[in-house]
This record gives sequence, C-alpha cells and structure tokens, in this order.
Amino acid sequence: MFGLKPCMLAILLASPAVVLAAYPEQPIRLIVPHPAGGSSDILARTMAAAMSKDLRQSIVVENKGGGNGAIAAQTVATAKPDGYTLLLATASTHGINPTLYSKLNYDAVKDFAPVTLFATVPNVLVVGGNHKEMKGLKDLIQYMKDNPGKTNMGSAGSGTPGHLAGVMLKDAEKLDLVHVPFKGGAPAISALIGGQTDFMFTTIPGAISHIKAGSIKGLAVSSAERSEALPDLPTVAEAAVPGFEAVSWHGLVAPAGTPQNVIDTLYQSASKALAGEEVKSKLAHEGARAAKMTPGEFGSFIQAQIGTWGKAVKSSGARAD
Repeated sequence: MFGLKPCMLAILLASPAVVLAAYPEQPIRLIVPHPAGGSSDILARTMAAAMSKDLRQSIVVENKGGGNGAIAAQTVATAKPDGYTLLLATASTHGINPTLYSKLNYDAVKDFAPVTLFATVPNVLVVGGNHKEMKGLKDLIQYMKDNPGKTNMGSAGSGTPGHLAGVMLKDAEKLDLVHVPFKGGAPAISALIGGQTDFMFTTIPGAISHIKAGSIKGLAVSSAERSEALPDLPTVAEAAVPGFEAVSWHGLVAPAGTPQNVIDTLYQSASKALAGEEVKSKLAHEGARAAKMTPGEFGSFIQAQIGTWGKAVKSSGARAD
C-alpha cells in the first residue's frame, strides 16, 4: 500500500468489518404511516419486536398518519441515511401515492433504499344485508350487469386499496358502478350492514368479526392465494375473474444513500424474524401472509406496484393535491 506501515494497513483492511459490527449502536425509529392500533401498526410492532431481539437494540415505532402516508414517507425520505430512521412502506406510500398525488413531496423510487417486503394483505369482498343470499361472486357480477348504474360500492375512502381493488374489478368486468367513499373502514362497513351500499373490498381484520356474526357475507379475497384467516373463501380469480390480484402490502425501506452493510444487516434481521413461527402466527392473525424479498427484488416489486396501482388510480379519476 505504497509506504503504509503494517499496523496502519491492518486498520484499513479491518475497518469495513468494524463498521458492520457497529450497527446498530443506538435505537432505531420505525415510522408507520398510520395511526396506532390499526392493522399496519400491529404488523409493524410485531416485526419491530422480533428484529429488536436479533439486533440487540430497540426499534421504536412512531406513528405519523396523514396524507395517505405521504407525511411519514417524506419524513424518512429526508432523514439522515444512517439506518436509524426507517419507514413502513405500504401499497399506499409506494404504490398508489405516486399517481394519486399531482404533487408528491417524495419520490417513491429515488428517495428510498429498499430493505425487504415482509407481508401481503388481501382485502375481502363482502356484501351486506341486501345481498347475503348470493352464493358467490358470479352472482354479484351478474346482478351488477343486470342493474347498470344502480350498484353502490362502498370504500374506506377515495384512493384507498379497497376502493382501487373495486375499480380493478369494475374494469375487468366492464361494470357500471357508483362509488360511495367513507371516512374509514368502520363507517363503510356500518353502511354496508345498513343496506346503504351493496358491496365493498375491505381489510380482513375489519370485516372478519362481522362475517362470523352473519351481518355481512364474504364472497372472495383479492389475493392470488386463499387467506389463512378465511380459508373457505375463494380468491376473486378462482371465483370469477382469472388473473385478478389486488393486495395491500407492508415492507421496510430506508432513506436513499443508506450504506449497503446497514441494508444487509436489516434484511438479514427481518429474514430471521419472518422465519419464526410466532411472527408468522401474528401476521396470519391480522389476515396477512409472511413474504420475504431481497432488497433488489423489493425494489423491482415497488416499481411494478406503482404501475399496477397507478392504472387503477387513473381509471378511478381519484386525485389528491
């Protein structure tokens, strides 16, 4: 090394290993783009607890709702890229928002370093009191075709995954529907039970107690595979629309420029957590399925999701400014 003393050379050669061993030296913030107590928050805390044990350092969950996740995403996009501020990336922050917002305060691809996908979450298509006699999704589709412009589709809000899953079904079957957005999943389900709307796609945790009580009826799930939480329900693809898939998802991303050894450490820790039966069980309880991707695979997944959800956003006409 051109005159370097042996002791200095040894220090230089050892320095990468020292950096790798040093991370993390302090608590890590995990920013969740939704309020505490919801499904996303529970999934984030489940992963944080498991990864904290492996990393021997606390991962502190910080809830920062608003702007369909845009406020939380901007917070992490502009954070120091040192691995101590992470984002729970979702279908909203990294799939829907890039098209939904005419002026988004972050770039879902350029401003982040992907770590891994850890869970996919299907929505469930449910009907209310007006249609509980229906045997399956084909019955509902036929009803909508026989009654163009007279079917009310509820949702937790314009531009939400449930709304856009409905748009995907509408486009696939060339249906004429009326969208009725509500301020959240709970009021949307109440309206469905009361007969104000005819059907909706909603989260499994929010719907499962009502399905079991018989106040609403599940017809299909929006994922490519059946849900462990509702194993008797077919997928939309099985029931009526081949190739249909519209799932929410959760993953970890860091600010762009985060050192590769830090990304690798986080990925390895998340992989260990996802291999554990306790984590798998807790994810399944929330209607989620454990899913692992390498950082590179997750980056490609995010770009594909922007295209998939973006098409539905454009078709829906939904915009946020």
